[in-house]
Amino acid sequence: MAGHSKWSNIKRKKEINDAKRSKIFTKLAKEITVAARNGSPDPTLNLRLRLAIQNAKGANMTKEAILRAIHKGNKMDSSVYEEVNYEGVGPHGVAIMVTCMTDKVIRTVANVRTIFTKYGGSLEKSGSISFLFDHKAVFIIPLGVIKQEDDFVLALIDAGAETVEKGEETMYTTCSVAHFGRVQQQLEATAVTPVYCGLQYIPHTFVEVNNEALVKLNKLVRALKEEEDVQQVYHNIALKEEQREVWEQDDLWFS
Repeated sequence: MAGHSKWSNIKRKKEINDAKRSKIFTKLAKEITVAARNGSPDPTLNLRLRLAIQNAKGANMTKEAILRAIHKGNKMDSSVYEEVNYEGVGPHGVAIMVTCMTDKVIRTVANVRTIFTKYGGSLEKSGSISFLFDHKAVFIIPLGVIKQEDDFVLALIDAGAETVEKGEETMYTTCSVAHFGRVQQQLEATAVTPVYCGLQYIPHTFVEVNNEALVKLNKLVRALKEEEDVQQVYHNIALKEEQREVWEQDDLWFS
């Protein structure tokens, strides 16, 4: 029985990971499709499409899947995606921003509202919590490809980078949306390919929560991320060091 139980756990984890991978690919494909529809199908002429393809490759999405998404954006079909943002409040007054891409807004807003309500939160009117976030361009750069680090950082700052933070394996850089293209061009000039780049909502006001509230918030955020039309979820939780393991623990979702 022990062996069977071990295999069941492995199989269950694999199914969970496969499902997550599929959802990630779906979100990436939507972004590629919208980028191709709203601009040129040539990534060299379409910055948004180029970034979407780059992020898809970083997630190991196949070339065939990327080309299918581009082709879908080039043809007229019934699936016309619209970008919409929703603002909500979770347990303990935590602010939550949800970015979506949908072909049916009525369905999406109903689903997002239901998730907020189910997990002790509420969907709020537009503008009620967005002022707690800054809309920024974000670049995550692998340290291994950087030569002459000091010069590299100075060049990024000259291009418009506002923050440059160094981690164990990556460098995290932000800039204004207006300077997105300049920083991207600087990276391309130095032949540095970020593992991620895109626009994000970054909180500038944070809320500390206790562990009980953190578990509820974890379930709320995970449920939102599982929603098919949701692209990204942002929050302003100030995680204490001892809470990070709790927040990142997958088993919480299934408890």
